[in-house]
Amino acid sequence: MEESQVHVFSSATELVEKLHQKWSSVEKVPYPAMYSSVYGGIILDPALMVIPIDDHMVHRGHGVFDTAIILDGYLYELDGHIDRILLSASRAKISSPFPKSTLRSILIQLTSASKCKKGTLRYWLSAGPGDFLLSPSGCPTSAFYAVVIDEEFSQCKEGVKVITSTIPMKVPLFATSKNVNYLPNVLSKLEAEEKGAFASIWVDDDGYVAEGPNVNVGFVTREKELILPFFDKILSGCTAKRLLELAPKLVENGRLKNVTVGNITVEEAKQAAEMMYIGSTLPVLPIIEWDEKPIGDGKVGELTMALSDLVWEDMVAGPETHRIKVPYV
Repeated sequence: MEESQVHVFSSATELVEKLHQKWSSVEKVPYPAMYSSVYGGIILDPALMVIPIDDHMVHRGHGVFDTAIILDGYLYELDGHIDRILLSASRAKISSPFPKSTLRSILIQLTSASKCKKGTLRYWLSAGPGDFLLSPSGCPTSAFYAVVIDEEFSQCKEGVKVITSTIPMKVPLFATSKNVNYLPNVLSKLEAEEKGAFASIWVDDDGYVAEGPNVNVGFVTREKELILPFFDKILSGCTAKRLLELAPKLVENGRLKNVTVGNITVEEAKQAAEMMYIGSTLPVLPIIEWDEKPIGDGKVGELTMALSDLVWEDMVAGPETHRIKVPYV
């Protein structure tokens, strides 16, 4: 069989023309803006939204990331997410190339330049480009990347089915840091989809419920207590923590009896009246079936939706301490 000749690009101009071909037929560009500390600025051309192949985040997974929501021209919980990425970076031994205030300013300016009023803002801190070795000692500096994703999302109101994952969950050091090593998460999600479920639930070695593949999980017991698993072995979700701050409103009006975090066994969890995923774009997703058995009466829970309403209203019209108005030009 005759081998085909591999094309050699003779110039940067030819290569850029090739990159543009991918986007020439796209009606709406999904990524209106990107920031790269390697470039030193904001890129509006999606064909040029690339990172170096020798970046240690690419070939060694030495990077961390986080995400914030853009809703109605506001960034939701941005400061909390920046604090978390800096904590993740510290655990990964990555020094940010900028102080927190500069990271914050870059992300707000990037969102403004994107003109996106609804979507997600995703950003990474990397050990940076330099070489293909294991140690980042050959990397001159760390790198910061960010991209605005123009996407539609809405408050989730339909219930989903989940399974118990057979994919081993990450050890606490890696589970509590939002790093780019997401292979276990991907395999856990694929396992669920292959079995006709939406996603999965991880259970730790002690038999306690942990989290979903990229979301936290919560339960309303038959005694009307909201309980979320401890965050000591799982990611401390910004939306989950905000839910814990808002949920006492339902205690005040008598709909919930208590709000707490704690250990919950699989047996206890499956006996709950209601179950939910908790994450940025959901913000609360009802779970109606686990391992082919109904949760409660197998219908979307009334208290689950009340909790969802609390977070969604906070995203739409909450205090300025949690919502940053983007200064679009």
